[in-house]
Amino acid sequence: MLRIEHLTKVYGQKKAVDDLSLQIRPGEICGFIGHNGAGKTTTLKACCGILQFEQGEIYVDGISVKENPIACKQNLAYIPDNPDLYDFMTGIKYLNFVADIFGVGKKEREERIHKYADLFELTADLAQPVSAYSHGMKQKLAIISALIHEPKLIIMDEPFVGLDPKASHLLKGIMRDICDRGGAIFFSTHVLEVAEKLCDKVAIIKGGKLRRFGTMEEVKGDDSLEEVFLELEEKHA
Repeated sequence: MLRIEHLTKVYGQKKAVDDLSLQIRPGEICGFIGHNGAGKTTTLKACCGILQFEQGEIYVDGISVKENPIACKQNLAYIPDNPDLYDFMTGIKYLNFVADIFGVGKKEREERIHKYADLFELTADLAQPVSAYSHGMKQKLAIISALIHEPKLIIMDEPFVGLDPKASHLLKGIMRDICDRGGAIFFSTHVLEVAEKLCDKVAIIKGGKLRRFGTMEEVKGDDSLEEVFLELEEKHA
């Protein structure tokens, strides 16, 4: 579903991402772990076609992000760490705007908006302008908007930040359900306990280089994910 081959992204003299390769198949949730500035957000944005990159290739469902970014974007959804939504719109207008972009029919969008807005307890607030939303409410709205066109791949940057415990629990269940139906998820997080329980695969990045990648069992063995992460941080300090 997502294949990254030798991705390199340079800012000035610094390689923010250095020759990174990994693959996520349908049905898999992959956690992306690393300290601040390790290259996680740069990688995620490159996968979405938001950032151009100097070397390598990225494929979404077999389609090249470089050669056909529009087709790739039709198959994925991206939730940034700080949702930058249109504050002048109401919640419902924003969701309909996103549905229009992806060509979602009237019946399907109404059903999905109703389903997810109820789940995240946002239905009563959809008539309010986004400017009146708290950070957590904006995060919920961004999540709902990402689910409207039922993407094959969802890429998320720190999706649990700002969510209350109930919403976090709901999102974890939705993520697993999406993958059980053949989708795939690639998300960054600093909450290692969540990654360890939720993910099928894990990728650990430091200084732009991929230090460890594989199934959760392959990466952590008999240790905890936290122990493996801290050991790699010390080893490559």
